[in-house]
Amino acid sequence: MKSKDVRAQAYSMPLTSPAYPTGPYRFVDREYLIITYRTDPDRLRAVVPQPLEFDDPLVKFEFIRMPDSAGFGSYIESGQVIPVRFNDVIGGYSHAMYLDDGPPILGGRELWGFPKKYAHPALEVYGDTLVGTLDYGPVRIATGTMGFKHWALDHSEVLASLCQPTFLLKIIPHVDGSLRVCELVRLKMEDVTLKGAWGAPAGLDLRSHALAPIAELPVLEVVSAAHFIADLTLGLGTVVHDYLAEPQAA
Repeated sequence: MKSKDVRAQAYSMPLTSPAYPTGPYRFVDREYLIITYRTDPDRLRAVVPQPLEFDDPLVKFEFIRMPDSAGFGSYIESGQVIPVRFNDVIGGYSHAMYLDDGPPILGGRELWGFPKKYAHPALEVYGDTLVGTLDYGPVRIATGTMGFKHWALDHSEVLASLCQPTFLLKIIPHVDGSLRVCELVRLKMEDVTLKGAWGAPAGLDLRSHALAPIAELPVLEVVSAAHFIADLTLGLGTVVHDYLAEPQAA
């Protein structure tokens, strides 16, 4: 294979059989359980990278079922998103994500910088309760519960939250182990159709794990919960800050 052919074909590894397609990445009937909770502000300050800032010490713990994901298949994802500001733009910083499907793990990390690791999340309805769980290996590290569709939520508010930008810390090492890419990336959901949104009482339990430290942002108070279903397209990102371009301290 000639060098020009490598450049023309290179998109993802392996070269001759990429782990994921080029997109667009359209999701149909994407179902969310999001439990917003208050946490320790000092713990939060220790994990939110500058130049991002936060006002209230809040975390959104998410369980997301994606039954129809173009290029990625059917899978469930769980993790923590922190409400932040970047130059007065309100959005969410993706702090931790866990799922059990290879292509979206690889594509999410390589393309955007999503902090994805392999684990086993689930989202199911048991009787009158929507239940989200997250297992890392054999260990249950998160359980979220919410009453099933107790009241309707304002669609305009839910849609506005879905359309806020997501911020990601994209890190790619050089072959010698040094940093080659260290960037703050911003992306937005596009072509969003909200199909239904509901609220109800909710609870969240997080457990300690050495390699999945979600409990390091402890649950001090559950603030709210939302259950909704939407179709959307995951847009590609833009780099908004390059950490390697910052002047080095003396």
